Amino acid sequence: MISHVEFEQWLPVAVEKVFLFFANPENLPRIMPPETGTKLMALRLAPPPSSPNGLVASSDVDRLGGEGSEIVTSIRLFRFLPLRAEWVALITEFQWNHHFADVQKKGPFKSFHHRHEFTSETRNGIAGTLVRDIVDYEPGFGIFGALADHCFIARQLRRTFTYRQQALTKLLS
Repeated sequence: MISHVEFEQWLPVAVEKVFLFFANPENLPRIMPPETGTKLMALRLAPPPSSPNGLVASSDVDRLGGEGSEIVTSIRLFRFLPLRAEWVALITEFQWNHHFADVQKKGPFKSFHHRHEFTSETRNGIAGTLVRDIVDYEPGFGIFGALADHCFIARQLRRTFTYRQQALTKLLS
């Protein structure tokens, strides 16, 4: 059974800056909880389409994951165990300053789709960005996967995104 979760965060930062931060896979370990021990193992970057109005420096574009990019990470699945899992994510969509999406090509889930959306939004007279994450995942393993989702996986996802929101506030504000 596929589970669906969504997370939102508003940042008082221009959408272009927030998008560049997220589209650079080298920033991923910086926004993951330390207990996951997230490490980048390999990057196979496909260039994104030309930036709108050519406003992004080529040195920034060279570090971004466009459609077709593969990001290989190593993560700790359980905080108290030294066991690590390889997770290979494939970028399947990329639209400048609006969204990008990735799917799990290899990893701990039967399926995992994550869409990152970015919208310019002014709050209390302050221009900023609404970051929205939409995650659809399937643990696999039938009833055991459903039980793991109920007891562990959904809670871990909430913890991960709560940590990420705190880290983003520090890193981008």
